[in-house]
Amino acid sequence: MSSGIVIALIVAVVLIVLAVGLWLAVRRRHLRDRFGPEYERAVEAGGSRTAAERDLRDREQRHDDLDLKPLASTTRQQYVQDWNSVQEHFVDRPQEAVGEADQLVTRLMKERGYPTEGYEQQVKDLSVEHGRTLEHYRAAHEVNARASSRQTTTEELRGAMVHYRALFDDLLTNGNRPGQQRA
Repeated sequence: MSSGIVIALIVAVVLIVLAVGLWLAVRRRHLRDRFGPEYERAVEAGGSRTAAERDLRDREQRHDDLDLKPLASTTRQQYVQDWNSVQEHFVDRPQEAVGEADQLVTRLMKERGYPTEGYEQQVKDLSVEHGRTLEHYRAAHEVNARASSRQTTTEELRGAMVHYRALFDDLLTNGNRPGQQRA
């Protein structure tokens, strides 16, 4: 084999390796941008970056198959009124109000088109568009789970309401960030 052919093969292999590396970097950046803090959480939980990225891509695929709908303005206003009512209940019945907030968020998820069959699946489905507020949901859910056995303080319950409100607002605006338009 001539040295020219060997050099051409080496250059071709190097170019292929660089192209694959660039493609992987772009794909990784896409997942980091889309999932926000959920990306690192998935990497930690998944044991490897490859497994986590596979899981996140699976989440994206499932999310793409969902029939998510924006809310009509009248529906959005009704949810705002419902949230205000839940907040008013907090003064006299904080534990019950946190439970009501959880139910309201779940109802809003369902109205938008998210399946609500279980908490873990809810978290996965929400992570695609709402990854930046997902930690709020986790924290609120944890407090709500303990509230039923009266193992929470009023301050923890107040914090849960704040956490639920973060996801509620994100769902209410269809996940739009300021300056962003989505159908």
